[in-house]
Amino acid sequence: METVTLTGLLHKAAAEFPTRRALSVSGKFDLTHAQLQHIIDHAASLLIASGIHPGDVVALTFPNTVELVIMFLAVIRCRATAAPLNSAYTAEEFEFYLSDSESKLLLIPAEGIKPAEAAASKLNIPLVSAALQDENSKITLSSNPESNIDSVKQLVNDPADVSLFLHTSGTTSRPKGVPLTQLNLGTSVLNIKSVYELTESDSTVIVLPLFHVHGLLAGLLSSLVSGAAVTLPAAGRFSASTFWTDMIKYKATWYTAVPTIHQIILDRHESNPERPRYPKLRFIRSCSASLAPSILERLEAAFDAPVLEAYAMTEASHLMTSNPLLNNGPHKAGSVGKPVGQEMAILNEQGEIQPPYSNGEVCIRGLNVTKGYKNNPEANKSAFQFGWFHTGDVGFFDSDGYLHLVGRIKELINRGGEKISPIEVDAVLLAHPAVTQAVAFGVPDEKYGEEINCAVILRGGSLDEAEITKYCKRNLASFKVPKKVFITDSVPKTATGKIQRRIVAEHFLAQTSAAKVPKFGA
Repeated sequence: METVTLTGLLHKAAAEFPTRRALSVSGKFDLTHAQLQHIIDHAASLLIASGIHPGDVVALTFPNTVELVIMFLAVIRCRATAAPLNSAYTAEEFEFYLSDSESKLLLIPAEGIKPAEAAASKLNIPLVSAALQDENSKITLSSNPESNIDSVKQLVNDPADVSLFLHTSGTTSRPKGVPLTQLNLGTSVLNIKSVYELTESDSTVIVLPLFHVHGLLAGLLSSLVSGAAVTLPAAGRFSASTFWTDMIKYKATWYTAVPTIHQIILDRHESNPERPRYPKLRFIRSCSASLAPSILERLEAAFDAPVLEAYAMTEASHLMTSNPLLNNGPHKAGSVGKPVGQEMAILNEQGEIQPPYSNGEVCIRGLNVTKGYKNNPEANKSAFQFGWFHTGDVGFFDSDGYLHLVGRIKELINRGGEKISPIEVDAVLLAHPAVTQAVAFGVPDEKYGEEINCAVILRGGSLDEAEITKYCKRNLASFKVPKKVFITDSVPKTATGKIQRRIVAEHFLAQTSAAKVPKFGA
């Protein structure tokens, strides 16, 4: 396993399944595995001709386009490090991420991205646009370098090469830089391929951004190394109006998404009387945030497929645990499943392994786990203790070895010494038929230290705060009942659709007290 590289796995798949469809841009063109590999190697030769050396960091900012896929894989093919960035960032955000990653080059789409261009110009980072006209052409770069394919053939990718540089979403502090190697990525995609039994017969539509490990590793790369097919939406991003059209046209067998997107797909299904004939899916996967059992049940009923909840993080090159396919065991609503391809333990503060049903910190170790944050010895000291990587999540194993998450350590609400899991409160709120989204969060309180509030989005109707409170009192212990309920049309989310409770708390507290908004974290 220590000799695994992501590029090696991709070459192997292209050799085994050269004529099978690998990548489609919906309604535009299809590329086979052999074609895609050929285009990637040519693009890598252009980067080498542009002066990119092993170890250099190349930033990329694109929507979910074929150019992003090709240039990302071309960067790591020439032993450089790819740093994909959200194309919706402001100039200030681009400046922080470009400078923190020490990028030597920024790749952008032909139409340009003004804030990225402004940041690159300020930092004196060369800017190059990339374009692919159709399946019969090659990538062209605006800098127009000379291609020498031999320069790529001479390069051998090493398992220790740092291939991907991402930042954590920073739930409690400024984002931390996470370097991931060829070995980390290769191990992770094999874990994903194994647990979901992905083969060349599978097909999926990408709904999540590829600048994040969920879409990149679970959706795109695990499919490509399996010889399977991936479709990118024509718009370069998720669109509820084209999702099922694409899934049907490209004979999708599964998809992976965050709970927010599952809810959008579900709401569209429930409000649309003229429902399409949905494709027969092997499974639906949910990850990156907690999926309420009530949503899981509605998804399964609507789309006639098992919904497998998983648990992942950037530092683990995505996947850590997953519920299994039905032929390999039960899938449990409210659990994120069993560890996949790595060791996992629940530890107390002294580093002692806890028995089933005892809460503690979820800790992992394995070949998929980063060796450490970049230039951040303090974060590394607290994350790597007792020979384990500490996730910052509280959870417990049940007697079947399934992991149940209680919440982020820093997001647990400490009300007068009682620790409350916001995930538990979310699940109760979401079980109400009139509630479509719910987020519980802690707020400072003079009497208890912290008090619990929540924000809810309704499906319609005239439910008010008093009725929601009454419902909570029937279904939760009294100390877990939210003291205040915000009924709203939207809650702030990250670019990947995650809900960060700290940001939600600040958002709603600002509405109630403009004069005194507490700041959570550093």
